[in-house]
Amino acid sequence: MHSQILCKGTAAAVAARRMRNILGPVLGKGGWTWNTHEVKLLNTSAGDTVKIGEISYQLKTPRNPELVPINHMSETLPQTVVQHLRWIMQKDLLGQDVFLIGPPGPLRRSIAMKYLELTKREVEYVALSRDTTETDLKQRREIRSGTAFYIDQCAVRAATEGRILVLEGLEKAERNVLPVLNNLLENREMQLEDGRFLMSYQRYDKLMTEHTKEELDAWQIVRVSEDFRVIALGLPVPRYKGNPLDPPLRSRFQARDIYYLPFKDQLEILYVVGPNVPAERVSQLLSFATTLCSQESSNLGLPDFPVDNLPSALTVLEHFPMLSSQQLVQRLYPYQAMLGKEGCTAVEGVLSRFELLDACQQPASSAVLKVVPANTEQPGQAGAQADVTVRITDKDFTFQVPAGTKAPRPPNSNPAFISTPSHAQLLAEMVQSHLVKDMCLIGAKGCGKSVVAKEFAEMLGYSMEPVMLYQDMTARDLLQQRYTLANGDTAWRPSPLVTAAQEGKLLLLDGIHRVNLGTLSVLSRLLHDRELSLYDGSRLLRWDRYQALKEELQLTDEQLRERSIFPVHPSFRVLALAEPPVAGSSGQQWLGPELLTMFMFHNIQPLSRTQETSLIQGLTPNVPKEAVEQLLHLTHNLRQTNDPTAQSLASSLSTRQLLRICRRLSQYPEESIAHAVNKACLSRFLPSLARSSLQKGLASCSIQDTQPDAEAHDHSCTVKDGVLTIGSVSAPVYNAGEKMKVPDVLFYDNAQHMMVMEDMLKDFLLGEHLLLVGNQGVGKNKIVDRFLHLLNRPREYLQLHRDTTVQTLTLQPSVRDGIIIYEDSPLVKAVKMGHILVIDEADKAPTNVTCILKTLVESGEMILADGRRIVSDPFEAERRPNTIAMHPDFRMLVLANRPGFPFLGNDFFGSLGDIFSCHAVDNPKPQAEFAMLKQYGPAVPDATLHKLVAAFGELRAMADQGTITYPYSTREVVNIVKHLQRFPDEGLANVVRNVFDFDSYNKDTREVLIEALHKHGIPIGAKPSSVHLAKELPLPEVRMSGYWTTNQEGNARRKLLCPTETHPIDIKGPVFLRVQGYPCERQESRALSFTEEKATWQIPMSEVNIICDITTNNDAIYMATCNPVCLFAMKESGDTVQCMELYDVFPRTISGVWQPFVTVAALGSPLEGQVVLHEEQSNTVLHLDVLTGAVRRLILSQEPEQPAPKASKWWSSSKEAQGGHKMCREFAYKNWLLFYKEGGNQLDVLDVLEGRVHTISLPINLSKVFLVAEDRWLLVESNTNKKFLLTKPMHMGAEDSGVCQLHSVSEDGVSTGHGASSDEMCVPQTVGSDQLPNENLSAALGQKIVSPNRLLSDTSSYARIIVGFPDLMSPNEVYSFKRDVDLSEMRGGDSGGQIFSRGGLKSSVAKRTNCVSLLSANQVVRALPPGQVPLKDIFPPDVTPPMTAAYLEVTDLNSKKLKYIPVPRSLSVSPYTSWISKVSDSDVLLAGLGSGGVVTVDMGGYVRLWETGLENLQRSLLEWRTMIGSEDGRPIQITVQRDSGLDVTAPKHGKVDPKNAPHVGGNQWAGGTGGRDTAGLGGKGGPYRLDAGHKVHQLSKAEIDAIPEDVRKAAREMGEKAFKARLKEIDMSEYDASTYERFSGNVRRQVQSLRIILDSLQAKGKERQWLKNQSLGELDDAKIIDGLTGEKAIYKRRGELDPELGSPQQKPKRLRVLADVSGSMYRFNGVDGRLERSMEAVCMVMEALESYEQKIKYDIVGHSGDGYDIELVRTDKVPKNNKQRLKVLKNMHAHSQFCMSGDYTLESTEAGIRELAREDADERFVVVLSDANLERYGITPERFARALTSDPQVNAFAIFIGSLGDQADRLQRTLPAGRSFVAMDTKHIPQILQQIFTSTMLSSA
Repeated sequence: MHSQILCKGTAAAVAARRMRNILGPVLGKGGWTWNTHEVKLLNTSAGDTVKIGEISYQLKTPRNPELVPINHMSETLPQTVVQHLRWIMQKDLLGQDVFLIGPPGPLRRSIAMKYLELTKREVEYVALSRDTTETDLKQRREIRSGTAFYIDQCAVRAATEGRILVLEGLEKAERNVLPVLNNLLENREMQLEDGRFLMSYQRYDKLMTEHTKEELDAWQIVRVSEDFRVIALGLPVPRYKGNPLDPPLRSRFQARDIYYLPFKDQLEILYVVGPNVPAERVSQLLSFATTLCSQESSNLGLPDFPVDNLPSALTVLEHFPMLSSQQLVQRLYPYQAMLGKEGCTAVEGVLSRFELLDACQQPASSAVLKVVPANTEQPGQAGAQADVTVRITDKDFTFQVPAGTKAPRPPNSNPAFISTPSHAQLLAEMVQSHLVKDMCLIGAKGCGKSVVAKEFAEMLGYSMEPVMLYQDMTARDLLQQRYTLANGDTAWRPSPLVTAAQEGKLLLLDGIHRVNLGTLSVLSRLLHDRELSLYDGSRLLRWDRYQALKEELQLTDEQLRERSIFPVHPSFRVLALAEPPVAGSSGQQWLGPELLTMFMFHNIQPLSRTQETSLIQGLTPNVPKEAVEQLLHLTHNLRQTNDPTAQSLASSLSTRQLLRICRRLSQYPEESIAHAVNKACLSRFLPSLARSSLQKGLASCSIQDTQPDAEAHDHSCTVKDGVLTIGSVSAPVYNAGEKMKVPDVLFYDNAQHMMVMEDMLKDFLLGEHLLLVGNQGVGKNKIVDRFLHLLNRPREYLQLHRDTTVQTLTLQPSVRDGIIIYEDSPLVKAVKMGHILVIDEADKAPTNVTCILKTLVESGEMILADGRRIVSDPFEAERRPNTIAMHPDFRMLVLANRPGFPFLGNDFFGSLGDIFSCHAVDNPKPQAEFAMLKQYGPAVPDATLHKLVAAFGELRAMADQGTITYPYSTREVVNIVKHLQRFPDEGLANVVRNVFDFDSYNKDTREVLIEALHKHGIPIGAKPSSVHLAKELPLPEVRMSGYWTTNQEGNARRKLLCPTETHPIDIKGPVFLRVQGYPCERQESRALSFTEEKATWQIPMSEVNIICDITTNNDAIYMATCNPVCLFAMKESGDTVQCMELYDVFPRTISGVWQPFVTVAALGSPLEGQVVLHEEQSNTVLHLDVLTGAVRRLILSQEPEQPAPKASKWWSSSKEAQGGHKMCREFAYKNWLLFYKEGGNQLDVLDVLEGRVHTISLPINLSKVFLVAEDRWLLVESNTNKKFLLTKPMHMGAEDSGVCQLHSVSEDGVSTGHGASSDEMCVPQTVGSDQLPNENLSAALGQKIVSPNRLLSDTSSYARIIVGFPDLMSPNEVYSFKRDVDLSEMRGGDSGGQIFSRGGLKSSVAKRTNCVSLLSANQVVRALPPGQVPLKDIFPPDVTPPMTAAYLEVTDLNSKKLKYIPVPRSLSVSPYTSWISKVSDSDVLLAGLGSGGVVTVDMGGYVRLWETGLENLQRSLLEWRTMIGSEDGRPIQITVQRDSGLDVTAPKHGKVDPKNAPHVGGNQWAGGTGGRDTAGLGGKGGPYRLDAGHKVHQLSKAEIDAIPEDVRKAAREMGEKAFKARLKEIDMSEYDASTYERFSGNVRRQVQSLRIILDSLQAKGKERQWLKNQSLGELDDAKIIDGLTGEKAIYKRRGELDPELGSPQQKPKRLRVLADVSGSMYRFNGVDGRLERSMEAVCMVMEALESYEQKIKYDIVGHSGDGYDIELVRTDKVPKNNKQRLKVLKNMHAHSQFCMSGDYTLESTEAGIRELAREDADERFVVVLSDANLERYGITPERFARALTSDPQVNAFAIFIGSLGDQADRLQRTLPAGRSFVAMDTKHIPQILQQIFTSTMLSSA
C-alpha cells in the first residue's frame, strides 16, 4: 500500500470532513510503484492547496458554496482517475478549456465533478439536447410585472461569477447552437442581447488602470472572471450517433480520452461491491464486458456493453448468489431483444468463452411472496423501505428495497391482475433490479407491460406517474414548461417528471423507444446521479448529497429552497416501457450504448399458451372454452412462424386484442371467431399475401366463418320507449344535455351498414373505444353520425391533418391581455362533458402524435400542456389539485383510411390498432348499394343503377387486386345518381365522366376503366350516331305454294290405329357429382356501338372440347359438350357458370373413335334447374340436377341391355346405316319428352314427373318427328319423306290407354300445270309447336285472318306458313317465302370466313339444324355458314367481309325484311374439325331465348345473346341513346334574365319576307333561324317555332370536336419518326422492336401501376418535416410565451430533415428473380405459354425497376438442367434500353431450347437465399419462377418449403407456372401461406409479381 501523505494543519471542520473522503489505497493489491500520483490537501497560511502529484492548485473560498459539488469523491481513487484529475489541473492552471471524450456512461461526468469538488469550484451544469438554443446558454427574457428582463443563463453566469461551465452532450446539440460560445472560449469575450459586453479579465484590468469602474459600467462592460473554465463532455462521433464537432469549436478545446477504467481498477471496485461473490465469477463478467467494448465487437455492429452498470449487477449477485450470470448479462445487455441472429451468436460465443452460459442449467423459478413496510430507523437510510420476501426455487430471501409513500399491497391481491408464473417471475426479477437501479421493460405492444408496471407499483406502495413519450417531444416537455402567471409574468412549471422526482413516485416513461435520443439524454444525469439542473436555475440533488450539503453549510430546507436547491426523494424510481427494437432496421434501433447505461432491462416474454388461456379465462370468466382454445391455437401458430407476414398478423392479435375478443364473445357467445379475428386484423384491408396467409391460418386451425346468413338476419333499427335496437342488440337512448351537438344526418338504411352499426353497438356497450377503417367515401362519417344520432349522443369533432401536434390535440393557446389562456380542444371538452369524440382522418396525423391517445384510452390519464391532467378515477381527481375527472360517458370514435397505397397516410392501425376495437367499413354489397342508390335516385331507371353498381363493384375488385390504384367508392356512385336524378336527360355515359375524368390523362388506367365500364354496358365514349345494325334486304313476295290435306276417316286403309303400352322407368342412381361454379366474365356488347348483340361471355371449357347442344328455358341457358361430356348451366343475366363434368358417366374411348353426341332438354316447373341429357348413339338418358349435382340414369326400354358393339363396327362400315336415337324436346317445359330411333318404328314418350314411359308402335319407319302440338305430332317417313299426322288423346292414362290414330297428309301443289313437283315434298327443318298470334299472321300474309297456323321452315324457303294446320281437317293452305337457291345445294365451305376446309368433309349431314322460329316477334332465325349468305348484297363491293363464324339470318315476317347479322369468329377452335362439322354447318349453335332474341354459342365456347325482335331492338336503342345522353350538338346559350325589358322586345311574328330567303340571327324576320324575338327555329325569345323550310343552323358536336385530318396525320408521322430515330439510336431493327413489344405490351399495365406506387413511395419518403427554432416561418404554439418575451427563434417551418448523424445509411432493397429456363419450359410453352409468360415477367421486372436502381438493386438468374446460376442480368449491369432487355429475353428463350433436362429449382433457391443473406441490404427478396414438376426430380415439397424459409432475413416467394394435373395446387398446400402462388393461367404471373412487390417491398419503403 502506498503511504497517504496528508500534512494536517489547523483545518476547519470542513477540511477535516474532506479528509475522510480523500483517498485510501490508490492502487489495488500490490500494484506497480512507478508513475503514481497522490492527491494531497495542504493547508498553509496563504490558504488551502490541493496537490496532485507535483502539481498544486491554490483553493479559494467559494461565494456560493451550495453550488460546489459534494459527495462525489469516493474512498479510493483508481490511479487512472488520479491521472485524469492531474491532467485537468494542468489545463486549469494553463487557463485552457478541456473536452473529456469517451464512451457513454457516467464516468466522464463523475471525473469532472470530482475535480470540481477537490478544487472547491462552483459549477454551472448544462445537459445539451437537440432542443437547446442559444437563449438557454446566454440570456433568456422573462416578463416581470409587464416588462421583459434579460436573465443571464449558465454560460454568462459562469463567466461573470468565475464558475466552471460543464457542458454535457456536445454531440446532441444542433450544429448552429454551440458556435455562440466560440468567442467566449477563445478570447473570453461575448456580446449579450441586453447590450452588455463581456470582456476578458486581462483587458478589463488594463482598462481599469485608465478608467474608473463607473465609466466601465456606463459602457456596459462586464469582467469575465479569471476562474471561468469550460469542461465539455462528449462522445466521439462518428463511432456513436450524433453531430460531429464543428472544427472551429473543436480547435478551442484540449481533449482527453477517458476510456473505461483499466481491467485491474475495475476489478478492484467490483471486489469491494461484491465481497461475497466468487472472485472468478467477477472476473469472468468483467472479461465479458471488456470484450464487448472492444473495437472488434463494434465492427460487428454490437453496441458497447454498459461497463458502468457492473457494480449494480454485482450488488444483485451479492444478494442472490444463485442467479445465473447469463440472466444477469441479459438484464444489463438484452442482446436477444436488440440484436439480429448473427449478433446473438457472437455474444453467446463470448459468453461461452468466459463460461457464463449457465442459464440452461438453472431454471430459477421465482415469485414475490410478501411485501411489508420496513422499520426505517436505521441511520442514513431515508425514505420508505420495504422488506420483500422472494422465493427462488425453494429458498426464501428477504431484502430491503425502496418503497413508495403508500402502504404496500400484498402481491396477487388485485382481481384485475391475473398472475401467471412468467409474470410472477418477472415481478420477482424486477424487485431484484429495483434494489439497485432504474428499469426498462421491453415487450411487444399489447403484451401487458403497463399492467405489470402497475402491479409492481402497487405491490411496493408507489404512486405511479405515467408520462407518455412521443416522438417530437422536447427536453422542455420532459422537464419544465413556461407559462404565464395571472399578472402576465412568465414562470416555469415543473413537469410531472420533476414533481415525481421530488415526491418519490414511480415515474413511468411509456414509449421510450419513440422519443429522440437527443432529448432523452437530458435525463441521463437524473438516472445515473439523481441530479438535475432545470431551466429556471433550480437544481435537484441526490438525497444524501442534499443532506450532506445541509449539514456542511448549516442551512435549513427553507434557505436551500430560496437558493433553488431541492432534494430528489430517495424512493424515486424510473420505470421505462418500450417495444422491442427491430434488429437490423435503421428506424427502430433505439436501444443504443447510451441507453444501455441508463437502465436495467427486463424482457417480457410472450405468454405461453397455457398461461394465456388461464389469463383470458380469469379476466373473462364466462367466455366459451373452445373459442379460447381455437383463438390461442391460431395466435400461437402465427407467432411461432418465422414468416414476417405472419408475425405482423400476430402482432395485431396481441393479448390485449384477444382479451377484447373474449370479452365480446362472453357477451355474445353466438358470434363467429373467424369474424372476430378478421375484425381484429382488419383482414379486409390487408395486402393480398397477408390476407391469404391469415385465411390459411384460420383454415389450419379449423376456424370456420359461421356468419349467420345476412339475409336471414334482421337488420332494422328501431327506437322505442327510449331503447334503441339495431339488429339483435339494444341500448338505452342517451339523455343529452347539449342537443345541438347531437349529429343529424341524411342516412338511408342498408343492410350492410346496419351490420356494421350493430357490431359497433356491441363494442360500444362493452365500453370500447371504436376505430373505423375504410377507403374514402364508403360512409364512415355517415355511419358514425347516424350511430350517434340513434343513440342521441352529443359529439365533439376533431379533424387531424399533417400538421397536427400533441399541443393542438389537447389545447389551443392564445394570448389575452398579455396572459396565455388555453382554450380546451374538442378532446378535452369531450372528456369533461362525457361527449363522444369523433376523430376524423386519424391516419393523416403523424403516429407519434396520435399515440398520446394511448394513455387516454389505456389508463384514462393524460397530461395537458397547461399542467392540468385528466384522470379517470374520480376519487383521485378530488384528492389532487388541477385535475379533470374523465366523465364516465366519454368515448372515442376514430375514423381512418386504410393503411397502404394510395392513401399514404400513417399506419394508425399498425401503431394504435390494438387499443381500439376495429371495424372495417366497406362499400355496401351490390344489393345493399342498389337499395341505397334507389333512395337517392328514385327516378333513375333500375337498369342504370344495376349497371353502375356492377361496374363500380368490378372497379373495386380491381383496386383490391392492385390493377388500378384508386379505390372507387359509394360516394362517387351516389354523386352520379344524384346528378341523374336531377338532370334525367343527361346520359349516363356523360355523367360517369364526372368521376373518371381524373384518370383521363393516364392512358393505362383509362383503358382499364373504359374496358370495365363497357363490360357492364355503360357506353362511355360512344356517339349517338354509332348504331351498327345489320343491313336489311327485302324478302321475296309471299305466295301460296300448295295445300296440305289431312286424310280423315272414310277410308279405313288410310286411318291406322297405333297400339300403346305403358311401364314405369327403371332409375339407377343417384350419384352426386361436383357442380363447380366459375365466375363468368360477362361483357355487355353495346358499349361503343349499338348492335343486335347484347352480351357475351366465354364458358370455361378446355380447348379440345366441342359444344354439341344449347337449349334454354325462361332465363336459364344450358350447353352440353361432348369431348369430354360436360354440362354447363347459367342464367341469362347471372355471373356464374355451373359446370358438371360427366367424365365418369361417359368414359373417353380409345383414340376418340366413339364420338358421343349429346342433346339436352331443360325441364320446367316444378323441376326447374333439372335437365335430361340424351346421348344419341348409346341412347343413354340421364337426369341431372344442376343445383345438387345428382345424376340418375333413366332406362327406358325393357329389353335387356345389348352389349355395346365393338368400336370397329360403330363408325367404320355401317356409318350411314346406323341411325341415331333422337329426342324431341318441344314440350320439355311440361316435363315430357319423346324418343325415337331414325329408321325405327316406335315412339317412347317419357313422362318425367310420373316416372313412366309410354311406347307407341307405328306401322311406318321414321326419319323425323315434329311435335306440332301436345296431342298432334307430325311424322316423316324415312324412305319417301311422306308425312303423317299422329293424333293422340291428351292424357295418356294407363287404364284408358286410348288409341293413337295415324293420318297420312297429302301435299298438293297449286295447280300451275306442273302438278306436285318434287321440290314440294319438302322436309321441314323446324315446325312451330304453337301458332303465330293473329296479328302476326295477318301481318305476314298481308290480309286480316284468324286461323290456327304453324310456321314451318325448310331449306328451300325462308319461311312457310300453313294456315289451318294441324287442327282443321280441310285442305290447309301453304304460304311460302321461297329462296332462289335451296340451302342444301349451296356448299357451306367454299367461300367466306370458313378457314377449316369443310369441303371434303360434308359426307354426313350436320345434326343441328340451327333454325329457330320466334313466334311473338314473327321471325325465323337461322345460323348459316358464310358460304350460304349473299355477301355481295350485304357489303359494298370494295369492303372485304369480316371473318365470321356464321351469319344469323333473320327473316322478319312483319316488316318483310331479311337481315344477316355477322357472328364474330371464336378465338380458339377445337382441333377436331371433322367432328365439329358433324355437329353443325357453321361454327355456332343457336337456341331461341325469350320473346325477341336468340342465344348462340360458338365452338370456342363464346356465348352471345342477340336481340332480333324489332320492338325489343327499338326499345333498347331508345334506352341506349338516353344513356349516351342527348349530345345532339345544339349550341348552349347563356341567358341572363334581366327585368329591364331591353333584351327581348315583345315577341312578335316578325315581317314576312316575300322571297323567303333564309335569315340567320337578328330579330327582324319571321321564320329565321338562330335569332331572337321573332318566330323561328333555334333562336330565343320568339313566341313560337316557325319552320320556313330552311336548314337550321346548328353546328354538330362531332363537327366541332373533330380534329382536322392533316393535323392528325402530322401527329402520327411525328410519333413514327421519333420511334424510328430511337430504334436507330439503340441500333434495333423494327423486327426486334415488334418482338420486344410482344412481351412488353402484355405487361404494360402492371409496369405502369408498379411505377406509380414506387414513385409515390419515393415521394412519401421525401415528405418534409417541421424544423423548429426558426427565425421565420409560422408561429410555433409551443413557443408562444417565448414570443411574448420577445425572442426571435419562435417559428417553425417545413424543411428537408437531414438524416440523423450516425444513423445508418438507407440501403437499397435487394431483389433476385430466379427464372426457370429449363427444357420443360420450352417443351410445354405450346400448351400454356409458360416460357413466354416467364419472359413477360422478367420483362416487367426490368421495365418497372428501370431508374430505381438506387432504391432496389436486382438481378435475374436462370436455373435449368445446366446449373442453378445462369446469369441473365447482373446487379451492376442492368439493361438500360429495349435492345438490351430483348437480349436478356432472347437468352432465356435460347437457353431453354438447348439446355439439358433436369431441375435445379431447389439449389437455385437455396443459393440465391444464401447469397442475398450475405449482401448488405435493407430488405432482401427472392422470387422463384418455376414449373411445378419438382416431384419428377424427387424434390419433396417439404424440402422446398424449408428452402423458402431457410433465412428469415430473406423473403422468398415461389410462383408455380401451370402444371400437369394438379401438381402445383398440391405443392402450394404444403408451402407456407403467402409464400407460394399458382399461376394456372400464365396471364396472372405479372399480376402475382406485382402483388408480391406491393405487399412486401413497398409496405415498408
